[in-house]
Amino acid sequence: MLNRIVLIGRLTRDPELRYTQSGVPVASFALAVDRNFKNAQGERETDFINIVVWRQQAENCAQYLSKGKLAAVDGSLQLRSYTGNDGVKRTVAEVVADSVRFLSPKEGGGSYAQSAPLKEAAPYDNEHEEEMLGNDDLPF
Repeated sequence: MLNRIVLIGRLTRDPELRYTQSGVPVASFALAVDRNFKNAQGERETDFINIVVWRQQAENCAQYLSKGKLAAVDGSLQLRSYTGNDGVKRTVAEVVADSVRFLSPKEGGGSYAQSAPLKEAAPYDNEHEEEMLGNDDLPF
């Protein structure tokens, strides 16, 4: 079985950095990713995909990425269900990033690698997810 997703797109908002109760960093943001084909009106449609990234990579994303920046995400698709404050069960699709590459030039010149080396995120485990997520406490 294989669950692998590679995306390149622009951030729709600044990353939101949070910490679980045990202090594990987690960041969330969304990427706008154009589809490879045009619709009947001759326009490219765009998908808005939620991204979650953990640990050191989360802190790097929060520090170096911002709305409009181009980024590449390599990760896996995760479907998660929760019950909202209104009692309605909802399902959310998100990409849990194993790595994020910053593709926009750094402001002021130079490269990101000179400022802070990018480290691969540790493989995703959901041991801290329940600490972070409550019914009304979504990571995006």
